[in-house]
Amino acid sequence: MTRRAFEQELNRLQDEVLALGSLVEEALVESVATLKQRDFAGSRRLIAADRTVNQKRYEIEGEALTLIATQAPMAGDMRLLAAVLEIAGELERIGDYAKGIARINLMIGEQPLVKPLIDLPLMANKVRDMLHRALVAFVQRDVELARAIPMADDEIDGLYRQIYRELLTHIMEDTEVIEQANQLLWAAHNLERAADRVTNLCERVVYTVTGELVELDSDEWGPESLH
Repeated sequence: MTRRAFEQELNRLQDEVLALGSLVEEALVESVATLKQRDFAGSRRLIAADRTVNQKRYEIEGEALTLIATQAPMAGDMRLLAAVLEIAGELERIGDYAKGIARINLMIGEQPLVKPLIDLPLMANKVRDMLHRALVAFVQRDVELARAIPMADDEIDGLYRQIYRELLTHIMEDTEVIEQANQLLWAAHNLERAADRVTNLCERVVYTVTGELVELDSDEWGPESLH
């Protein structure tokens, strides 16, 4: 394979990663929307669609491994292919969190929700934004963007704590809502974990571009770190 053909294969793989990312972004937001709207058919569709996410992840892995085995990539290309493998895996796991939220909707069933869902959709949108920007950073090799994205995790954590406090208040008022409150808290936990996966993705972007192993978190890259 010529260098030009090899680069074309690398670009195609990146496009496939972006396509997988788009599926996962939509699944995250839709999983919370179906929970809020009590759309059971929508939740079942999301659960079934997760098979497509899994299949695409393994297709990407197979193609990346074939290039590694047959093209003997140099250091920079090898880091890129390793990033493709890692990011595809992280995206598949984020998709699992969306599937988990869809399952929570089915588990709650016909019960009325103990509280209007306001913070959960907000969390989902913020995580989707983090994920989208992380994928942009990957494609554009934008290290500064990748380093900045984990700062948004503070907002995710704040929303998680807000949901926890509100659900705890409902439990204290009526212990019969404990099971559903736990399920809603687990949905929030899935979103919080998805944001952590995005941070992992950002770390991989930094490594791909610089060869530097870093651990990114909101404290490290907060405003106080600039002084």
